[in-house]
Amino acid sequence: MEEDYIKLIFGLKLKQIRTDKNLSLLGLSKLSGLSKSYLNEIENGKKYPKPDKIAILSEKLDVPYDQMVSLKLDKNLAPIGDLLQSKILKEIPLELFGIKESNLIDIVANAPAKVNAFISTIIEIAQNYNFSRESFYLASVRSFQEANNNYFENLEQSVLKFAEAYHIDLNETITSKDLEEVLVEEYGYTIEANELSKYEALGNLRSMFVPKTKTLLLANEIDEPQRTFIYAKELAYNFLKIEQRLYTFPWIKFDTFDQVLNNFYASYFAGALIIPSAKIISQLNHIFEKETFDASLFLKAIDGYNASPESFYQRLTNVIPKAFNIQNLFFLRFTHKANSKNFYLKKELHLSHQQSPHANETNEHYCRRWVSLKMLKDISRSKSDHVFDYQISNYKDDGVKYLVLSSATKDPFKENHYRNITIGLLINRQLQRKVNFLQDEIIETKNVGVTCERCAIKDCKDREVPAVFLEKKAKNKKMESIVSELTTKFS
Repeated sequence: MEEDYIKLIFGLKLKQIRTDKNLSLLGLSKLSGLSKSYLNEIENGKKYPKPDKIAILSEKLDVPYDQMVSLKLDKNLAPIGDLLQSKILKEIPLELFGIKESNLIDIVANAPAKVNAFISTIIEIAQNYNFSRESFYLASVRSFQEANNNYFENLEQSVLKFAEAYHIDLNETITSKDLEEVLVEEYGYTIEANELSKYEALGNLRSMFVPKTKTLLLANEIDEPQRTFIYAKELAYNFLKIEQRLYTFPWIKFDTFDQVLNNFYASYFAGALIIPSAKIISQLNHIFEKETFDASLFLKAIDGYNASPESFYQRLTNVIPKAFNIQNLFFLRFTHKANSKNFYLKKELHLSHQQSPHANETNEHYCRRWVSLKMLKDISRSKSDHVFDYQISNYKDDGVKYLVLSSATKDPFKENHYRNITIGLLINRQLQRKVNFLQDEIIETKNVGVTCERCAIKDCKDREVPAVFLEKKAKNKKMESIVSELTTKFS
């Protein structure tokens, strides 16, 4: 364990033993002959006593020496010990959030019981919702994105430097051939295009990198945009000199948080290379300045890049907050199987606060009035590879509206499976200043909720199940009212 953590655990144990024996710091000082300030530093994790001092404390507190130096904590402090011994605070780069690890240690040392209760609560929630280490790391990366409005100037500049170094014209469509040449000639890659498809057990694995021989293995099912994105990510790892990385796409396992974070950096670089900021900002300006929404112009913008609709929407979440100062938006990715009633929200991002259309892990039914779900139904019944729609979603309970743009596509790796990518922009004064077509009558406004179980819309023809949570809330409120009346009556 880290030395600081060992100090902290010893300090927590000493403080717990002292308080259990109803001793003040001054009382322990008089009992042991050790100064009050020295004991205070021990309890706050600043110092670790020498063996002779531990022996004195052991004798005066009537606690076995081995128990004093053991890293095991009593049940009421065990979660803190588990957290510290897991080294998770070391794996997450707290400095990215402007947090010093020493600050966290001080918080734990000064209020161990409260921190312990908090950690226990988090652990219980994680267990109930099957919240894995993977989920925790992904949530941390998502929080990092949100804290930075999902825009990273250093990566944008790195893309410009890369393009200049390898004479790549960002005004032209980037192809896999352009990037493959750099991978092979500059970084010594060997590319095996059909190797992964030989193994059925690999499922939808699209690529795998073997570092020892610099061999990139690809599945033959990938299309040109996917190949280009994979190449761009590999270039990012090399050009940015990233060592701790993941070796498969999608990734199967990871060892550290840095690998997950660096995967995000590489993906961001790839998106910025394939969909350059200057070009997409110019297109968005042209779309936003019109008095009516030109869907064909938006679709033309998507088709103008060698990228999937998902990559295009992801890129919107980078450039819109920065270029247009529109910082209240959400991004959602749903999956759906044909003829199924289930819709799965697999990815989400919220800037700059947690908006209403968020994931619900309690098997509730997402609002069927969302354009996202409607599109998944539409594409499963059509022969199209890509369908697009839009709406203004009015969340009456929250008093907010969003301009929502949405695309659905077939899943290239799973038959009869479909994906939906959606971006929602909060309609406020800033959006009204930047987007001229918000009053376009062709854009349908729909009253929506989050899930049927919590939706107050009474005349909804798309409702899957009753609003059971609201019904329960109304029942409890009525009971409270009657209890209040009875209290007044018999007082």
